[in-house]
Amino acid sequence: MSSPTSITTERPTHYRWVVLTVIFITYVICMADRSNIGAVLPMIKGEFEISNFASGAISSFFFLGYAISQIPAGLVMTKKGTRHIVSLAVLLFSIITFCMGFATTAVALLVLRLLLGLMEGPTPVGMTSTVNAWFPPKEKGTATGVYIASTQFAPIIVPIIAVALANAHGWRSVFHWFAVPGVIMAVVFFLVQRTRPSESKRVNAAELAHINDTSVSDVKKKADFGDMGWIDRLIRLRDVKPLDTNGKIMRSWNIWGNTIAYFFMNNVLYGMLTWIPSYLVAARGYNFIKMGFVASAPSIGGLIGALIGGIVSDRVFRGRRKPTMLITALMTAVMMVIVLVVPQNTVLVVGSLILTGFFLNIGWPMFTAYAMNLTTDETYPFAISVINSGGNLGGFFAPIIVGALLDAFSGNYTVAFSYFVVVLIIGLVLILTLTEARPQSKPEAAAAAQA
Repeated sequence: MSSPTSITTERPTHYRWVVLTVIFITYVICMADRSNIGAVLPMIKGEFEISNFASGAISSFFFLGYAISQIPAGLVMTKKGTRHIVSLAVLLFSIITFCMGFATTAVALLVLRLLLGLMEGPTPVGMTSTVNAWFPPKEKGTATGVYIASTQFAPIIVPIIAVALANAHGWRSVFHWFAVPGVIMAVVFFLVQRTRPSESKRVNAAELAHINDTSVSDVKKKADFGDMGWIDRLIRLRDVKPLDTNGKIMRSWNIWGNTIAYFFMNNVLYGMLTWIPSYLVAARGYNFIKMGFVASAPSIGGLIGALIGGIVSDRVFRGRRKPTMLITALMTAVMMVIVLVVPQNTVLVVGSLILTGFFLNIGWPMFTAYAMNLTTDETYPFAISVINSGGNLGGFFAPIIVGALLDAFSGNYTVAFSYFVVVLIIGLVLILTLTEARPQSKPEAAAAAQA
C-alpha cells in the first residue's frame, strides 16, 4: 500500500472493477442455480404429475429459505466481514444444486429448493455490502447496476442451456452441470475479494482515497448535486442523518417502505421467471425449444435496463435513486397489460417481453442502492439484509399465488398475470412515500452521524 503523501502524484489502481467483475460472474451463477427450475418445470410437472400450485411451490420454497437466512447473514457480516461467508455460501449452494439432480419426488425437490435458498441467502448481502464498501457515492449506482445486471444475464442463457441439456440428457442433468461453475467461483471469490479495500494489497493509496472520497480533487471540487425542481419535490429530497445503528434501521419507515415496495417488485420478477416459460407453452402455443429462446426475452431487456438504470441514476439524476424506481413501477405495470393483449405474433410477443424486462430493471438496482445513502458502511449489511429478506419473500409468494390463480381460473393467464399489475401499482404508491436522502461522501456521513 502506498503512503498517503503519494495520493496526488501516483496513478490510482482500479482494482474495485476487478472485484465488481468477480461479483458479476459469481452472481450470474447464483441466479442460474435458482432460475433453472423455470425452464425444466414443465418436464418436472409431467413426470411427478403435480398441479400448478405444487409446481409454483417448488419454485417458491427457494425464496422462503432465501429470506430466512439473510438477516442472520447480515448480522454476522457486520462483525466478521463478507469474504469467508460468501465464499462458503457459494460452495454450499453449488453442492445443493448438484443434489437436486437426484430428487425422485416433488417433496424432495421442494426440500432441496428450501435448502438452496438457505445457502444462497448470504450472497446478495455480501455482494451489495462489497459494492457499498468498494465504491464512492458517485459510482455506487453504476456499480450496483452492473451487479443487478448479473441477475438478468443469467436468465438470458439459462433457458437455452437448460432446455438443451434436458432434451439431451434429461432434466436432472441440468442441476448436475449447473453445480460445477459455483465450486470454481467460490475459490475465485475467496482469492480476489476482501471485505474492505484497505485490506487489499492490490489497492493503492490513490484508489483508496477515491473510494473514500478523500482525494485532493474531491475535496476541492465537490460534485454538484444540483436542483432538479419538481423532481426533487416529487421524490421528497432531504438532508438526513445516517442510520448508524441497527435500532435506527429497524425504526426507519424509509427502510421498511423500500422493503415492502421491493417485495412487490420481486413478486413480478420471480413470478415472471417461474411462469413465463409455462405461459409461452400453454397460452401462446410454443413448442419446448422455441419457448427456451422466447423465455429469454424479458431478461435481455432486463440486462439493458439494469446497466442503463445505474448510469441514469448516477449521471442523469445525479445520485438520486427514487426517479428510476418510480419509472420501474409505473412502466412495468403498463407493459404487463400490453403483454396480455399483444396479438399472437412472435415478433410482437418478444418485443413486449423485452420492454417489460427493460422497465422492470431500469430502477431495480436502486432498491438496493437506495439504502446506501441512508446508512453507514457498518450498518449497511444489516439494512440490506432486512430489505432483501422482506423483499425476496415476494419471490416466495408470487409463484404460489400465480399457480393458485391458474388452478382457480382454469389456466387463465390473463387473470393470473393481472395480479402483477395490481402489486406494481401498490409499489408505486409506496415508493412515493419514501424520503430521498441527499448523497454524502464517507467523511460527511461520519460527521453527520456524530452530530
